[in-house]
Amino acid sequence: MTDSPHPVALDADQARTRLHELTVIDVRTPAEYASGHLPGALNLPLDRIRRALPEIRQAADRGDILVVCASGARSESAARLLAEEGIPTATLSGGTGAWAARGHDLHRPAACDTRPGWSMERQVRFTAGAAVLLGLLLGLLAHPAFLLLSAGLAGGLVFSAVTGACGMAAALGKLPHNRPRTADLDATLAALRSR
Repeated sequence: MTDSPHPVALDADQARTRLHELTVIDVRTPAEYASGHLPGALNLPLDRIRRALPEIRQAADRGDILVVCASGARSESAARLLAEEGIPTATLSGGTGAWAARGHDLHRPAACDTRPGWSMERQVRFTAGAAVLLGLLLGLLAHPAFLLLSAGLAGGLVFSAVTGACGMAAALGKLPHNRPRTADLDATLAALRSR
């Protein structure tokens, strides 16, 4: 990889060919990670990247880093953040969705206490849809001012699509089922130090 401020993008086949030489960091939530991840990927949610900078820098000194998410948007954000810190990375074009679409295996944790969960995109769609319906229902049954809830959510969704930033996803990412346990995060940091 280069030391370019712009992350390199690998397609699924390129990443698969180089998988044995890459340190793969999956920046999705633990629930998304449990639903299937690239072989050998370490789970480090996007909002924990800054905490892991020393360990990521050490791993990058020993070899190339591949940052992965569901579709590529969060991994691009993580790669930009790491590039700002002088850590060159690559991203997986299309994320784990593209990886699976090419027929490559996704690994799932064998631990019985890890349940696969909804993707962040699905959580956002469900929450936004439920809130819009609630606003419409309350607007019809209680007071028309509740229609502003639906309008506000619609505006937020448009803003999210235009900017690529999603406040609802950031808020949902802080819920307990989307947070790594301390032991899991410590294990990921230890694995990064040893790579």
